[in-house]
Amino acid sequence: MAGTNPVSAIIIVLITILLPPVGVFMIAGCGADLFVNICLTLLGYIPGHIHAFYLEYVYFDRRDRSRLGQIATKPAPGVYSENINRGGTSYGTV
Repeated sequence: MAGTNPVSAIIIVLITILLPPVGVFMIAGCGADLFVNICLTLLGYIPGHIHAFYLEYVYFDRRDRSRLGQIATKPAPGVYSENINRGGTSYGTV
């Protein structure tokens, strides 16, 4: 994508490899997605990674699509954070 800075994505992925809840916190904030990820990480390290990488995929995919003008109308399955569902962009209201 033209204008997309991949450095932020790489940093978040590297942090998620070490601690999945920290990566989720960086994109979703403190909410239901973080709580779910902490529980999955405590139950098993791999489920926490799968959940975190899924959230990051949705976040970066929706961010790139919104920059192209393609707005997602429905929330992604299993994602509770509005920040992730919007791709980190605002609704554009004044």
